[in-house]
Order: sequence, then structure tokens, then C-alpha cells
Amino acid sequence: MDNNWFILSDTTQIDSPALLLYKDRVAYNINLMLQIAGDAERLIPHVKTYKMTELVRMQIMRGITKFKCATIAEAEMTAKAGASTVVIAHQLVGPKIERWAQLVQAYPQVEFVSLVDCADAASAYQVVFLRFGLTANVLVDVNNAMDRSGHPVDDQLFPFYQSLFRYPYLRVLGLHVYDGNFRDADFAARKAKSDQAFAGIKVLLEQIRTAGLPEPLVIAGGSPAQTVHTLREGVHISPGTCLVWDWGYGEGLPDQPFQWAGLVFTRVISKPKAGFITVDLGHKAIAAENPIDKRVKFLNLENYRCVSQSEEHLVLEVSDWDNWKVGDALYGVPYHICPTINLYEDAFVIQNGEWVDTWNVIARKRKIAI
Repeated sequence: MDNNWFILSDTTQIDSPALLLYKDRVAYNINLMLQIAGDAERLIPHVKTYKMTELVRMQIMRGITKFKCATIAEAEMTAKAGASTVVIAHQLVGPKIERWAQLVQAYPQVEFVSLVDCADAASAYQVVFLRFGLTANVLVDVNNAMDRSGHPVDDQLFPFYQSLFRYPYLRVLGLHVYDGNFRDADFAARKAKSDQAFAGIKVLLEQIRTAGLPEPLVIAGGSPAQTVHTLREGVHISPGTCLVWDWGYGEGLPDQPFQWAGLVFTRVISKPKAGFITVDLGHKAIAAENPIDKRVKFLNLENYRCVSQSEEHLVLEVSDWDNWKVGDALYGVPYHICPTINLYEDAFVIQNGEWVDTWNVIARKRKIAI
């Protein structure tokens, strides 16, 4: 294995901090995601991690045509890229409902879907789509033990699901079941927790079938649980981070050998005192929601400690201070890649150590056109 795979042959034209995207590693990760799923039709990958048109198209070229997203802008980007189905994995409120209807109107060839977990939201969807003369495709969002969103798994869940068929401008497609809280490093432990939480979904599915309702689409899990849910017959999986991976998932999910494909590039900008260097990788350049020692792992630096971070600076205590000079480059793996990518307008695409292209992180915007 090439331990220096990340090193660029020429850094003179790349300003720092920067986001580097290693295209061949992304392609490897897409292949592995397909192997885990067993079939491109089972995949509805999430685009929120990378937010780039070109990465959606790389997957479409491999037969993946259905995607999940988190924002209207991500939905618009994915539709423009050529997706057949786009699931907006939120219960939409306020102006977002009308923007969703505008997307449906603007891209009639695309099946747009959103989530619903209560009667208030269903009624709001009905009002807007009635006005547009369109149909809102929905999945019932189920709170499958994560307690973040969704209808609880209780004796009111099936009656709620059944009630949605009375809305003439809603089309009920099935269930959205996200269990991103199960992240045990041990696969057996992760599977046991996911299986326990999914037991209520099995009961719900039986109720739906017994009632003679249409066979539901079931979308379950993200990157951590994809290896669990792929074992469930008829369940679609929606990983996303696995396309670029990060230090956090790489450390916590040893059963999933995806490759780091997105790095941050930074430079030494000061040596303020003996034993300390400062790089230009502040809060504005890497996700900073975790403790300071869980934000970045440098690949070409050993025996160091992150001391402090501010908006533009990251101070490191290093053991080989004399070996570093102002202007030297460091390459880091973010602990959490999703919000890190969101901090950059563009990604520098790297192949064979060369900068070959620049891809716009277009869906970091809250609005593209709609």
C-alpha cells in the first residue's frame, strides 16, 4: 500500500486551507458500496456529505439513479444531475413546502419524495399541492429509537399511516426508518440493537399488508447501519458518508473498509515558540463540533497534539519542531467530513498526485434556483 497516496506533486497553485477530493478513492468507495448492497436498485445514497453534481453523476454511471438529500438545494442539484428519484429526508415546513412543489413542477421526469410524521404536516402538504394541482409523494418518517424526528412506534402509528390515504393530493409510498444512533464498533452489537429497534417496523409492515394497502417502499439506515439493513429482504439502504469517508467512521466501523477520499490541505503559517507550529486550519475550515483532539488527523505529522483552535488558526505542539518551516503543507483527515465539506465552495480533484479538476460544492447553498 502506498502510504504517501495523499501527497501532491505540486502544491504551488493550491491556496490553503483547501478541500482535496481523491477521485480514484471515491470510485473505489462507490464500488464497495455497491458490493455491500448487492444491487444498485437497493441503493438510495444520501448526497448531503459531498453536495457535488459530479459525485452524483459518478454514481449514476454505475447504475444508481435514486438518491436521498437533506435540503431543497441538494434536491435540485440531484435532479439536475440526472437522478430518477430524489427523497428529501425531512418533514418540510414553511416556504419549503412550496419550494418542493416548484421542484415537482420544474422537473416532471423526477419523482420527488418527502417525509411526514404528523397530521399537521400532511394537511400543510395537502393545501400547497392542491393549489399547484400536483401530487405530493410521501414516506412516513418513523422514530426508530433515535428520538430525532418521526412518528413513534406505538399503537397510533398504523392508524396514522392508514389515514394518509384519505388525502387526495398525497401519495403514500412507504416508510423512512433511520437508525443513525447505532454505531457500535462491534458489528454484532450494532446489528442486535438495530434488529431490536426494527422489530416494531416488522409489525407495522404486517399491519399494512393485512389491510390490503400498497406494498410499501422501506428506506432504512445510513452508512453505519448499511451492513445490517442490507441483510433485510426488500429494504433499501441510504449510506452517504461512505463515498468520501472520514476519521470518525473509519475508526468506529472497522467492518466497513472504505477509503479516506476527502482531505483538508493546510500550511504552517507560524512557529510562535519552540515546540509549537500554527496552521491555517481554523473553525472556518474544518468541522469543530467535536473536542479539539477529535477534529483532524494529520497524515504527514506524528507525535503532535492539538493545543488550541480559533477561526483562522490551529496551534499544534510537535515533537519535531526543527523539521518544520513556515509554508510547509499538511494533509488532514476530518473527523466529521459532512460539515467540513460544507465549509468549502470548491473541491480540488486529485488523481495520481495531480490536481486535475475543480468541482463546485454547489448544494452548500441554501438555494440554487428554486
